[in-house]
Amino acid sequence: MCTASDSFEADLGIDDGRIVAIASNLPPGERDIDAAGRWVLPGGVDSHVHLEQKSSMGVMTADDFLSGSVSAAFGGTTTFMSFAAQHRGDSLREVIDDYRARALPRCVVDYAFHLIVSDPTPRAMDVELPALIAEGVRSFKVYMTYDRLRLDDAQLLDVLAVAQREQAMVMVHAENHEVIQWIARRLLDRGHRAPKYHAVAHAPVAEAEATHRVIALSTLLEQPLLIVHVSDPVAIEHIRAAQTLGVRVYGETCPQYLFLTAEDLDKPGMDGAMWCCSPPPRDARAQEAVWRALSNGTLQVFSSDHAPYRFDASGKLPRGADTTFKEMANGVPGIELRLPLLFSEGVMAGRMTVNEFVALTATNHAKMYGLHPRKGTIAVGSDADLVLWDTQRRTVVDWSLLHDNVGYTPYAGRELRGWPQTVIRRGEVIVDDGTLYARPGSGQYLRCGLPLPLERAAAAPPARRLFS
Repeated sequence: MCTASDSFEADLGIDDGRIVAIASNLPPGERDIDAAGRWVLPGGVDSHVHLEQKSSMGVMTADDFLSGSVSAAFGGTTTFMSFAAQHRGDSLREVIDDYRARALPRCVVDYAFHLIVSDPTPRAMDVELPALIAEGVRSFKVYMTYDRLRLDDAQLLDVLAVAQREQAMVMVHAENHEVIQWIARRLLDRGHRAPKYHAVAHAPVAEAEATHRVIALSTLLEQPLLIVHVSDPVAIEHIRAAQTLGVRVYGETCPQYLFLTAEDLDKPGMDGAMWCCSPPPRDARAQEAVWRALSNGTLQVFSSDHAPYRFDASGKLPRGADTTFKEMANGVPGIELRLPLLFSEGVMAGRMTVNEFVALTATNHAKMYGLHPRKGTIAVGSDADLVLWDTQRRTVVDWSLLHDNVGYTPYAGRELRGWPQTVIRRGEVIVDDGTLYARPGSGQYLRCGLPLPLERAAAAPPARRLFS
Protein backbone atom coordinates (compact mmCIF):
# COMPACT_ATOMS: atom_id res chain seq x y z
CA MET A 1 0.00 0.00 0.00
CA CYS A 2 1.49 3.35 -1.03
CA THR A 3 0.81 7.03 -0.44
CA ALA A 4 2.84 10.06 -1.48
CA SER A 5 5.01 9.65 1.63
CA ASP A 6 4.86 6.01 2.77
CA SER A 7 4.75 2.39 1.63
CA PHE A 8 3.42 -0.22 4.05
CA GLU A 9 1.51 -3.48 4.44
CA ALA A 10 -1.84 -3.31 6.21
CA ASP A 11 -5.53 -4.10 6.07
CA LEU A 12 -8.03 -1.35 5.38
CA GLY A 13 -11.39 -1.06 7.10
CA ILE A 14 -14.03 0.82 5.10
CA ASP A 15 -17.43 1.97 6.28
CA ASP A 16 -19.94 4.28 4.61
CA GLY A 17 -17.48 5.12 1.84
CA ARG A 18 -14.64 6.23 4.14
CA ILE A 19 -11.52 4.57 5.48
CA VAL A 20 -12.12 3.92 9.18
CA ALA A 21 -9.17 1.69 10.09
CA ILE A 22 -5.64 0.91 8.88
CA ALA A 23 -4.08 -1.96 10.81
CA SER A 24 -2.77 -5.49 10.59
CA ASN A 25 -5.16 -8.43 10.78
CA LEU A 26 -8.45 -6.57 10.85
CA PRO A 27 -11.49 -8.84 11.38
CA PRO A 28 -13.52 -9.86 8.31
CA GLY A 29 -16.06 -7.38 6.97
CA GLU A 30 -19.29 -7.72 5.03
CA ARG A 31 -17.17 -7.96 1.88
CA ASP A 32 -13.45 -8.68 1.78
CA ILE A 33 -11.12 -8.00 -1.15
CA ASP A 34 -7.84 -9.91 -1.25
CA ALA A 35 -5.19 -7.55 -2.67
CA ALA A 36 -2.28 -9.97 -2.22
CA GLY A 37 0.29 -9.55 -4.98
CA ARG A 38 -1.05 -6.17 -6.06
CA TRP A 39 -0.13 -2.60 -5.21
CA VAL A 40 -2.86 -0.55 -3.53
CA LEU A 41 -2.66 3.15 -4.39
CA PRO A 42 -5.03 6.10 -3.94
CA GLY A 43 -7.49 6.66 -6.77
CA GLY A 44 -6.14 9.07 -9.33
CA VAL A 45 -7.17 12.73 -9.31
CA ASP A 46 -7.09 14.34 -12.76
CA SER A 47 -7.42 18.12 -12.46
CA HIS A 48 -7.34 19.01 -16.17
CA VAL A 49 -10.19 17.55 -18.21
CA HIS A 50 -12.41 18.94 -20.98
CA LEU A 51 -15.73 17.07 -21.18
CA GLU A 52 -18.93 17.99 -22.99
CA GLN A 53 -17.29 21.32 -23.76
CA LYS A 54 -17.72 23.43 -26.87
CA SER A 55 -14.49 25.03 -28.08
CA SER A 56 -14.21 28.73 -28.90
CA MET A 57 -14.62 27.70 -32.56
CA GLY A 58 -17.90 25.90 -31.79
CA VAL A 59 -16.60 22.31 -31.87
CA MET A 60 -18.01 19.94 -29.22
CA THR A 61 -15.71 17.42 -27.57
CA ALA A 62 -16.28 13.75 -28.41
CA ASP A 63 -16.77 12.73 -24.77
CA ASP A 64 -19.69 13.72 -22.59
CA PHE A 65 -19.72 13.28 -18.81
CA LEU A 66 -20.76 9.63 -19.10
CA SER A 67 -18.20 8.37 -21.60
CA GLY A 68 -15.47 10.57 -20.14
CA SER A 69 -16.06 9.46 -16.56
CA VAL A 70 -16.29 5.79 -17.57
CA SER A 71 -12.97 6.16 -19.38
CA ALA A 72 -11.50 7.82 -16.29
CA ALA A 73 -12.69 4.97 -14.07
CA PHE A 74 -11.14 2.27 -16.25
CA GLY A 75 -7.87 4.20 -16.13
CA GLY A 76 -7.78 4.32 -12.33
CA THR A 77 -9.02 7.91 -11.90
CA THR A 78 -11.73 8.26 -9.25
CA THR A 79 -11.94 12.07 -9.21
CA PHE A 80 -11.60 14.58 -12.01
CA MET A 81 -11.96 18.32 -12.40
CA SER A 82 -13.53 19.44 -15.67
CA PHE A 83 -13.67 22.91 -17.16
CA ALA A 84 -16.85 24.94 -17.38
CA ALA A 85 -16.12 27.25 -20.29
CA GLN A 86 -17.35 30.81 -20.44
CA HIS A 87 -17.54 32.21 -23.98
CA ARG A 88 -17.87 35.89 -24.73
CA GLY A 89 -21.24 37.15 -23.51
CA ASP A 90 -21.89 34.20 -21.16
CA SER A 91 -22.85 34.57 -17.52
CA LEU A 92 -20.43 32.66 -15.26
CA ARG A 93 -23.34 31.61 -13.04
CA GLU A 94 -25.28 30.20 -15.97
CA VAL A 95 -22.17 28.41 -17.25
CA ILE A 96 -21.63 26.57 -13.96
CA ASP A 97 -25.31 25.73 -13.57
CA ASP A 98 -25.38 24.31 -17.10
CA TYR A 99 -22.32 22.10 -16.66
CA ARG A 100 -23.47 20.82 -13.27
CA ALA A 101 -26.88 19.91 -14.69
CA ARG A 102 -25.24 17.90 -17.47
CA ALA A 103 -22.76 16.12 -15.20
CA LEU A 104 -25.21 15.20 -12.42
CA PRO A 105 -27.05 12.33 -14.18
CA ARG A 106 -23.99 11.00 -16.02
CA CYS A 107 -20.77 10.90 -13.98
CA VAL A 108 -19.60 7.58 -12.53
CA VAL A 109 -16.63 9.10 -10.65
CA ASP A 110 -16.52 12.12 -8.35
CA TYR A 111 -16.02 15.50 -9.97
CA ALA A 112 -15.50 19.22 -9.47
CA PHE A 113 -15.24 22.19 -11.81
CA HIS A 114 -12.84 24.93 -12.80
CA LEU A 115 -14.14 27.95 -14.69
CA ILE A 116 -12.67 29.22 -17.93
CA VAL A 117 -12.87 33.02 -17.79
CA SER A 118 -12.84 34.65 -21.22
CA ASP A 119 -15.10 37.66 -20.65
CA PRO A 120 -14.05 39.46 -17.43
CA THR A 121 -16.84 42.04 -17.33
CA PRO A 122 -17.40 44.09 -14.17
CA ARG A 123 -20.38 41.89 -13.25
CA ALA A 124 -18.37 38.71 -13.79
CA MET A 125 -15.45 39.98 -11.68
CA ASP A 126 -17.32 41.82 -8.95
CA VAL A 127 -20.42 39.68 -8.47
CA GLU A 128 -20.44 36.26 -10.14
CA LEU A 129 -16.86 35.08 -9.65
CA PRO A 130 -16.65 35.91 -5.90
CA ALA A 131 -20.00 34.18 -5.31
CA LEU A 132 -18.92 31.05 -7.17
CA ILE A 133 -15.61 30.91 -5.32
CA ALA A 134 -17.52 31.06 -2.04
CA GLU A 135 -19.61 28.10 -3.26
CA GLY A 136 -16.55 25.92 -3.87
CA VAL A 137 -15.51 26.69 -7.45
CA ARG A 138 -12.12 27.95 -6.30
CA SER A 139 -10.05 27.78 -9.49
CA PHE A 140 -10.28 29.20 -12.96
CA LYS A 141 -8.30 29.13 -16.16
CA VAL A 142 -7.31 32.03 -18.37
CA TYR A 143 -5.77 32.00 -21.84
CA MET A 144 -3.03 34.15 -23.31
CA THR A 145 -3.80 32.93 -26.84
CA TYR A 146 -6.79 32.04 -29.07
CA ASP A 147 -8.74 34.95 -30.56
CA ARG A 148 -11.99 34.28 -28.68
CA LEU A 149 -10.51 33.30 -25.32
CA ARG A 150 -7.37 35.30 -24.66
CA LEU A 151 -7.08 38.09 -22.12
CA ASP A 152 -4.71 41.03 -22.38
CA ASP A 153 -2.31 41.87 -19.55
CA ALA A 154 -4.70 44.32 -17.88
CA GLN A 155 -7.48 41.74 -17.89
CA LEU A 156 -5.10 39.11 -16.52
CA LEU A 157 -4.29 41.47 -13.65
CA ASP A 158 -8.01 41.97 -13.00
CA VAL A 159 -8.49 38.21 -12.72
CA LEU A 160 -5.39 37.80 -10.54
CA ALA A 161 -6.65 40.55 -8.24
CA VAL A 162 -9.98 38.80 -7.70
CA ALA A 163 -8.19 35.49 -7.06
CA GLN A 164 -5.83 37.15 -4.57
CA ARG A 165 -8.70 38.74 -2.68
CA GLU A 166 -10.90 35.64 -2.65
CA GLN A 167 -8.09 33.04 -2.20
CA ALA A 168 -8.56 31.15 -5.45
CA MET A 169 -6.13 29.40 -7.81
CA VAL A 170 -5.47 30.77 -11.30
CA MET A 171 -4.49 28.37 -14.09
CA VAL A 172 -2.83 29.83 -17.17
CA HIS A 173 -2.50 28.65 -20.76
CA ALA A 174 0.75 30.48 -21.44
CA GLU A 175 1.53 31.09 -25.12
CA ASN A 176 2.24 34.43 -26.81
CA HIS A 177 -0.67 35.00 -29.18
CA GLU A 178 1.06 37.55 -31.41
CA VAL A 179 4.07 35.30 -31.99
CA ILE A 180 1.84 32.38 -32.99
CA GLN A 181 -0.27 34.54 -35.31
CA TRP A 182 2.80 36.13 -36.92
CA ILE A 183 4.34 32.75 -37.76
CA ALA A 184 1.03 31.22 -38.86
CA ARG A 185 0.28 34.03 -41.33
CA ARG A 186 3.65 33.58 -43.00
CA LEU A 187 3.26 29.82 -43.19
CA LEU A 188 -0.19 30.06 -44.78
CA ASP A 189 0.95 32.78 -47.20
CA ARG A 190 3.60 30.35 -48.42
CA GLY A 191 1.12 27.50 -48.86
CA HIS A 192 2.13 25.53 -45.76
CA ARG A 193 -1.21 24.12 -44.56
CA ALA A 194 -0.44 20.59 -43.30
CA PRO A 195 -0.92 19.52 -39.65
CA LYS A 196 2.85 19.49 -38.99
CA TYR A 197 2.94 23.29 -39.31
CA HIS A 198 0.85 23.62 -36.17
CA ALA A 199 3.99 22.74 -34.21
CA VAL A 200 5.99 25.28 -36.21
CA ALA A 201 3.51 28.09 -35.52
CA HIS A 202 3.34 27.31 -31.80
CA ALA A 203 7.06 27.90 -31.42
CA PRO A 204 8.77 27.19 -28.08
CA VAL A 205 9.59 30.90 -27.68
CA ALA A 206 5.85 31.67 -27.57
CA GLU A 207 5.43 29.43 -24.53
CA ALA A 208 8.63 30.61 -22.86
CA GLU A 209 7.84 34.33 -23.23
CA ALA A 210 4.25 34.03 -22.04
CA THR A 211 5.31 31.92 -19.05
CA HIS A 212 7.86 34.52 -18.00
CA ARG A 213 5.38 37.37 -18.48
CA VAL A 214 2.49 35.91 -16.51
CA ILE A 215 4.81 34.94 -13.64
CA ALA A 216 5.94 38.56 -13.53
CA LEU A 217 2.32 39.74 -13.47
CA SER A 218 1.51 37.37 -10.62
CA THR A 219 4.28 38.81 -8.44
CA LEU A 220 2.57 42.20 -8.53
CA LEU A 221 -0.20 40.71 -6.38
CA GLU A 222 1.63 37.73 -4.84
CA GLN A 223 -1.05 35.49 -6.31
CA PRO A 224 -0.41 31.74 -6.62
CA LEU A 225 -0.37 30.55 -10.19
CA LEU A 226 -0.38 27.23 -12.03
CA ILE A 227 1.15 27.13 -15.51
CA VAL A 228 -0.68 24.30 -17.25
CA HIS A 229 0.52 21.80 -19.89
CA VAL A 230 4.17 22.85 -19.73
CA SER A 231 6.22 21.48 -22.64
CA ASP A 232 9.21 23.77 -23.23
CA PRO A 233 12.62 23.57 -21.44
CA VAL A 234 12.97 27.37 -21.25
CA ALA A 235 9.48 27.73 -19.78
CA ILE A 236 10.47 25.13 -17.20
CA GLU A 237 13.56 27.17 -16.31
CA HIS A 238 11.43 30.29 -15.86
CA ILE A 239 9.15 28.39 -13.46
CA ARG A 240 12.05 26.96 -11.49
CA ALA A 241 13.84 30.31 -11.25
CA ALA A 242 10.67 31.95 -9.95
CA GLN A 243 10.17 29.19 -7.37
CA THR A 244 13.75 29.66 -6.19
CA LEU A 245 13.01 33.35 -5.61
CA GLY A 246 9.94 32.47 -3.55
CA VAL A 247 7.25 33.14 -6.14
CA ARG A 248 4.29 30.83 -5.60
CA VAL A 249 4.16 29.43 -9.11
CA TYR A 250 3.43 25.79 -9.85
CA GLY A 251 3.72 23.73 -13.01
CA GLU A 252 1.70 20.98 -14.67
CA THR A 253 2.54 18.69 -17.54
CA CYS A 254 0.69 15.97 -19.45
CA PRO A 255 1.31 12.65 -21.23
CA GLN A 256 1.74 14.23 -24.68
CA TYR A 257 4.89 16.02 -23.54
CA LEU A 258 6.54 12.83 -22.29
CA PHE A 259 5.46 10.37 -24.97
CA LEU A 260 4.82 12.31 -28.20
CA THR A 261 6.97 14.61 -30.35
CA ALA A 262 6.40 17.13 -33.13
CA GLU A 263 7.37 14.42 -35.61
CA ASP A 264 4.08 12.68 -34.84
CA LEU A 265 2.26 15.55 -36.57
CA ASP A 266 4.21 14.85 -39.77
CA LYS A 267 2.04 12.01 -41.09
CA PRO A 268 0.66 11.35 -44.58
CA GLY A 269 -2.39 13.39 -45.59
CA MET A 270 -4.28 14.78 -42.61
CA ASP A 271 -3.36 12.02 -40.15
CA GLY A 272 -1.05 14.33 -38.22
CA ALA A 273 -4.12 16.23 -36.99
CA MET A 274 -4.71 13.41 -34.50
CA TRP A 275 -1.60 14.59 -32.62
CA CYS A 276 -2.47 18.30 -32.72
CA CYS A 277 -2.63 20.04 -29.33
CA SER A 278 -1.46 23.33 -27.85
CA PRO A 279 1.26 23.70 -26.87
CA PRO A 280 2.36 20.99 -29.30
CA PRO A 281 4.66 18.10 -28.45
CA ARG A 282 8.28 19.19 -28.88
CA ASP A 283 11.32 16.92 -29.30
CA ALA A 284 13.38 14.37 -27.38
CA ARG A 285 15.35 17.11 -25.61
CA ALA A 286 12.15 18.70 -24.37
CA GLN A 287 10.84 15.32 -23.21
CA GLU A 288 13.94 14.84 -21.06
CA ALA A 289 13.54 18.34 -19.62
CA VAL A 290 9.96 17.52 -18.62
CA TRP A 291 11.03 14.26 -16.97
CA ARG A 292 13.70 16.16 -14.99
CA ALA A 293 11.17 18.79 -13.94
CA LEU A 294 8.86 16.06 -12.61
CA SER A 295 11.68 14.44 -10.66
CA ASN A 296 13.09 17.64 -9.13
CA GLY A 297 9.72 19.09 -8.14
CA THR A 298 9.52 21.99 -10.58
CA LEU A 299 6.34 20.46 -11.99
CA GLN A 300 3.97 19.30 -9.27
CA VAL A 301 1.02 17.77 -11.11
CA PHE A 302 0.62 15.35 -13.99
CA SER A 303 -2.78 15.75 -15.68
CA SER A 304 -4.34 14.35 -18.83
CA ASP A 305 -5.56 17.58 -20.48
CA HIS A 306 -8.12 15.23 -22.02
CA ALA A 307 -9.46 17.30 -24.93
CA PRO A 308 -11.08 14.67 -27.16
CA TYR A 309 -12.07 15.43 -30.75
CA ARG A 310 -13.00 12.86 -33.35
CA PHE A 311 -10.95 12.58 -36.53
CA ASP A 312 -13.74 13.79 -38.80
CA ALA A 313 -15.74 16.89 -39.74
CA SER A 314 -17.31 17.03 -36.26
CA GLY A 315 -13.89 17.47 -34.65
CA LYS A 316 -10.39 17.65 -36.05
CA LEU A 317 -11.30 18.22 -39.71
CA PRO A 318 -14.13 20.75 -40.08
CA ARG A 319 -13.27 21.22 -43.78
CA GLY A 320 -12.15 17.68 -44.48
CA ALA A 321 -8.94 17.40 -46.48
CA ASP A 322 -9.00 21.19 -47.01
CA THR A 323 -8.61 21.90 -43.27
CA THR A 324 -5.51 23.96 -42.52
CA PHE A 325 -3.44 23.61 -39.38
CA LYS A 326 -5.12 26.78 -38.08
CA GLU A 327 -8.60 25.24 -38.38
CA MET A 328 -8.01 21.88 -36.69
CA ALA A 329 -9.50 21.33 -33.25
CA ASN A 330 -6.68 21.43 -30.69
CA GLY A 331 -6.46 18.60 -28.21
CA VAL A 332 -5.69 14.92 -27.66
CA PRO A 333 -7.37 12.23 -25.54
CA GLY A 334 -5.62 10.90 -22.46
CA ILE A 335 -7.91 10.48 -19.46
CA GLU A 336 -7.77 6.66 -19.47
CA LEU A 337 -4.06 6.27 -20.24
CA ARG A 338 -2.67 9.04 -18.01
CA LEU A 339 -1.96 6.73 -15.07
CA PRO A 340 -0.91 3.59 -17.01
CA LEU A 341 1.55 5.59 -19.14
CA LEU A 342 3.29 7.22 -16.19
CA PHE A 343 3.18 4.06 -14.08
CA SER A 344 4.84 2.06 -16.86
CA GLU A 345 7.44 4.56 -18.02
CA GLY A 346 7.94 6.29 -14.69
CA VAL A 347 7.63 3.73 -11.88
CA MET A 348 8.30 0.46 -13.70
CA ALA A 349 11.13 1.98 -15.75
CA GLY A 350 12.80 3.34 -12.62
CA ARG A 351 12.42 7.05 -13.41
CA MET A 352 10.43 7.74 -10.23
CA THR A 353 9.34 6.04 -7.04
CA VAL A 354 5.78 4.86 -6.58
CA ASN A 355 5.40 7.53 -3.87
CA GLU A 356 6.37 10.24 -6.36
CA PHE A 357 3.86 8.75 -8.80
CA VAL A 358 1.09 9.04 -6.19
CA ALA A 359 2.03 12.65 -5.45
CA LEU A 360 2.06 13.65 -9.13
CA THR A 361 -1.18 11.89 -10.07
CA ALA A 362 -3.35 12.23 -6.96
CA THR A 363 -2.10 13.88 -3.78
CA ASN A 364 -0.78 17.14 -5.20
CA HIS A 365 -3.94 17.64 -7.28
CA ALA A 366 -6.09 17.19 -4.18
CA LYS A 367 -3.94 19.58 -2.14
CA MET A 368 -3.80 22.25 -4.84
CA TYR A 369 -7.59 22.40 -5.16
CA GLY A 370 -8.67 21.99 -1.57
CA LEU A 371 -9.81 18.37 -1.77
CA HIS A 372 -7.14 16.87 0.54
CA PRO A 373 -7.27 14.79 2.72
CA ARG A 374 -10.69 13.66 1.55
CA LYS A 375 -9.12 12.80 -1.82
CA GLY A 376 -5.65 11.85 -2.99
CA THR A 377 -4.40 9.72 -0.12
CA ILE A 378 -4.98 6.60 1.99
CA ALA A 379 -5.72 7.70 5.55
CA VAL A 380 -8.32 7.25 8.24
CA GLY A 381 -11.16 9.63 7.42
CA SER A 382 -10.33 9.84 3.70
CA ASP A 383 -12.72 8.64 1.04
CA ALA A 384 -12.04 5.01 0.20
CA ASP A 385 -10.86 5.75 -3.35
CA LEU A 386 -8.41 2.97 -4.16
CA VAL A 387 -6.80 1.31 -7.16
CA LEU A 388 -5.36 -2.20 -7.11
CA TRP A 389 -2.54 -2.35 -9.65
CA ASP A 390 -1.46 -5.52 -11.45
CA THR A 391 2.25 -4.84 -11.87
CA GLN A 392 2.82 -7.99 -13.93
CA ARG A 393 0.36 -7.21 -16.70
CA ARG A 394 1.71 -6.09 -20.07
CA THR A 395 -0.68 -4.26 -22.39
CA VAL A 396 -0.19 -3.10 -25.96
CA VAL A 397 -2.26 0.06 -26.32
CA ASP A 398 -5.05 0.01 -28.89
CA TRP A 399 -8.14 2.20 -28.98
CA SER A 400 -10.37 -0.91 -28.96
CA LEU A 401 -9.27 -1.45 -25.33
CA LEU A 402 -10.36 2.03 -24.25
CA HIS A 403 -13.74 3.48 -23.33
CA ASP A 404 -13.81 7.02 -24.71
CA ASN A 405 -15.72 8.17 -27.81
CA VAL A 406 -12.73 9.56 -29.71
CA GLY A 407 -12.12 6.72 -32.15
CA TYR A 408 -8.33 6.68 -31.89
CA THR A 409 -5.50 7.02 -29.38
CA PRO A 410 -2.19 8.80 -30.09
CA TYR A 411 -0.44 6.16 -27.95
CA ALA A 412 -1.44 3.13 -30.05
CA GLY A 413 1.18 0.42 -30.28
CA ARG A 414 3.01 1.32 -27.06
CA GLU A 415 3.52 -1.58 -24.65
CA LEU A 416 2.82 -0.69 -21.03
CA ARG A 417 3.84 -2.53 -17.86
CA GLY A 418 1.30 -2.47 -15.04
CA TRP A 419 -2.44 -1.83 -15.23
CA PRO A 420 -5.25 -0.71 -12.86
CA GLN A 421 -7.15 -3.96 -12.29
CA THR A 422 -9.67 -3.02 -9.59
CA VAL A 423 -10.96 0.51 -9.00
CA ILE A 424 -12.85 1.47 -5.85
CA ARG A 425 -14.73 4.77 -5.46
CA ARG A 426 -15.90 5.65 -1.95
CA GLY A 427 -15.78 2.01 -0.95
CA GLU A 428 -17.68 0.73 -3.99
CA VAL A 429 -15.99 -1.41 -6.63
CA ILE A 430 -16.71 0.41 -9.87
CA VAL A 431 -14.30 -1.46 -12.17
CA ASP A 432 -12.96 -4.96 -11.80
CA ASP A 433 -11.17 -7.09 -14.42
CA GLY A 434 -12.46 -5.00 -17.31
CA THR A 435 -16.10 -4.78 -16.16
CA LEU A 436 -17.88 -1.57 -15.13
CA TYR A 437 -20.16 -1.77 -12.10
CA ALA A 438 -20.97 1.91 -11.48
CA ARG A 439 -24.28 3.40 -12.59
CA PRO A 440 -24.50 6.77 -14.35
CA GLY A 441 -24.99 9.57 -11.87
CA SER A 442 -23.33 7.76 -8.95
CA GLY A 443 -20.39 10.17 -8.97
CA GLN A 444 -20.60 13.01 -6.43
CA TYR A 445 -20.11 16.72 -7.05
CA LEU A 446 -17.31 18.14 -4.88
CA ARG A 447 -16.93 21.63 -3.44
CA CYS A 448 -13.30 22.69 -3.35
CA GLY A 449 -11.74 24.28 -0.28
CA LEU A 450 -8.66 26.38 0.30
CA PRO A 451 -5.51 25.06 -1.42
CA LEU A 452 -2.70 23.57 0.65
CA PRO A 453 0.95 24.46 -0.10
CA LEU A 454 3.04 22.00 -2.12
CA GLU A 455 6.62 21.24 -1.21
CA ARG A 456 8.65 22.75 -4.04
CA ALA A 457 7.07 26.21 -4.08
CA ALA A 458 6.46 26.30 -0.33
CA ALA A 459 10.11 25.61 0.55
CA ALA A 460 11.39 28.96 -0.70
CA PRO A 461 11.17 32.21 1.28
CA PRO A 462 7.98 34.25 0.86
CA ALA A 463 7.81 36.60 -2.08
CA ARG A 464 7.82 40.34 -1.57
CA ARG A 465 4.45 41.89 -2.36
CA LEU A 466 4.77 44.81 -4.75
CA PHE A 467 1.14 45.92 -4.74
CA SER A 468 -1.81 45.53 -2.41
